Amino acid sequence: MLTSALVIWTTGWQAGGVGFGPTRPVGPASRVAPDAPTSWPAWGFTHTQVSVDTQQGPAQALRDLSREAMPQVTPIMGWGLDNPEPSPGEYNWASLDHRMSVIRKTRGTPVITLCCSPDWMKGGAQGQTDWTHLEDAVASQHFDDFANLAAKVAQRYPDVRYYAVWNEFKGFWNNRANRWDYEGYTTLYNKVYAALKKVDPDLRIGGPYIVLNSDAPGRAYGPPSELHGVWGSMDQRGLDAVKYWSKHKAGADFLAVDGSSLPQQKDVRMNEFETLAKFSDATKWLRGLDPKLPVWWAEWYVEPDGSDWSDEHRGAVLTAAFMEFVRGGASSAYYWSPQTHTSGSCAGCLWFGSSQGGGATPNLVMLQNFARWFPPGTRLVDVRSSDPSVRVLAQAHEMVLVNTRDTPVSAQVGGHKVDLAPYEVKWMGR
Repeated sequence: MLTSALVIWTTGWQAGGVGFGPTRPVGPASRVAPDAPTSWPAWGFTHTQVSVDTQQGPAQALRDLSREAMPQVTPIMGWGLDNPEPSPGEYNWASLDHRMSVIRKTRGTPVITLCCSPDWMKGGAQGQTDWTHLEDAVASQHFDDFANLAAKVAQRYPDVRYYAVWNEFKGFWNNRANRWDYEGYTTLYNKVYAALKKVDPDLRIGGPYIVLNSDAPGRAYGPPSELHGVWGSMDQRGLDAVKYWSKHKAGADFLAVDGSSLPQQKDVRMNEFETLAKFSDATKWLRGLDPKLPVWWAEWYVEPDGSDWSDEHRGAVLTAAFMEFVRGGASSAYYWSPQTHTSGSCAGCLWFGSSQGGGATPNLVMLQNFARWFPPGTRLVDVRSSDPSVRVLAQAHEMVLVNTRDTPVSAQVGGHKVDLAPYEVKWMGR
């Protein structure tokens, strides 16, 4: 138990949401289990359409991002990046080169998602890019061409060691059977896997990067599911896709999925903290398929569309979600960075717009704290709260507390009385 004197840091927002209060400074790394994959890319984020590589004047964001080395994910096309091969054998690497340089500059561990594909690989014209068809699947006759493009990417960026193949089964849906086209995706995956391993057998490659949708309790749609929880039931069609890929893949170094903690039914209101158990329950199920494969959450979401959550509310749910990834045994989880324009701000952003200083928000500080104090394999310590509405995750030197209520709470945590404001997050270190 953490019963010695504690130092407390609070991650919070000042009035008006333009700055944030004192945050726990990055400190010494925690002890982890001897067999923990300490070199594995763990908690990080994905660059999207408007990121630090496209904003003007993000100097403070770049400095804040550099404080803690974290994995940073980028696709090869879309979400701010140009078509890398507009015509067969004619390459355009400028935008991807620039994003890669920013990742390196900010001490990031680069992770590449091999999505999406040039138009001519999916029925479009050579030399043109129709962004309305970004999410179309690669045509089967061009699987080899896409695998060749993946190999070209690996050759151009030899410092990249981690590759996820495709994204959310985009375009791979079997309308006739009302299920995912897992046969087509797995065929593409195997060709890409072979091409990358030919470039460098030590590259880490994984899939299937399927979205795991779930239904609210009593509202299941589709075939009966083998995975249930307080959050509802998983759509069995997603689980079937994972199982097919797991059985028929040529090889893999990790298993990647994504999903929301919320059910598919938009009209159902559920407790946003209780539904987070989906992440740990699903992770444990995935680890059961092949205990040797690390589990990645390539994307994850917790907030309903059009919510009126405050910054504090959102921060509490995001932090509690990371607790579930740690407890469930996930090896990586990547925050899908919301898009914001140069001078603006947005809900859930990792850095402020340039008109607001461009620095880190508490969301980025939270990611950095988890990367520092709770990497995969961290030995957890059993620290409990006297109030069940206060969630606690602890290791030998640091713990994080979350008040899941919209009212103040006083609780005994690890032998100490702790007062928490509504939805407050506290990092506490010895």
